[in-house]
Amino acid sequence: MRLALDLARGGESAGEVPVGAVVVRDGQAIGSGFNSPIARRDPTAHAEIVALREAAARLGNYRLDHATLYSTLEPCAMCAGALVHARIARLVFGARDLRFGGVRSKFRLADSDLLNHQVEIVEGVLGPDCTQLLQDFFARKR
Repeated sequence: MRLALDLARGGESAGEVPVGAVVVRDGQAIGSGFNSPIARRDPTAHAEIVALREAAARLGNYRLDHATLYSTLEPCAMCAGALVHARIARLVFGARDLRFGGVRSKFRLADSDLLNHQVEIVEGVLGPDCTQLLQDFFARKR
């Protein structure tokens, strides 16, 4: 999660909302990213999607079985769906997203019994640090 926080800070330096994500499998980081929809001109360039794309490319497979995704912020509905499609085993996130959260706050997509794959979810890891980073960013913007 500390690596995800460092990535989020990098995104902030680039003028993006500070969210970072890392995919880990067998103790190795295989994908990472930070929010970059502004720079990439891509509405899907959320930190989680960027990290999943890098991990899939590295492994040569869109299925990321036995992997954990660490994110500083609760994934949105789009990202939660991508976690299920990628067969991520576990999601660890820091702060809840009370406006758009697709895992706990607004929806419960990643571990829904209605889907063919459920992601194990751990929340609140370094939560105060993740929350403070976002609060400070938005306070400066306003």
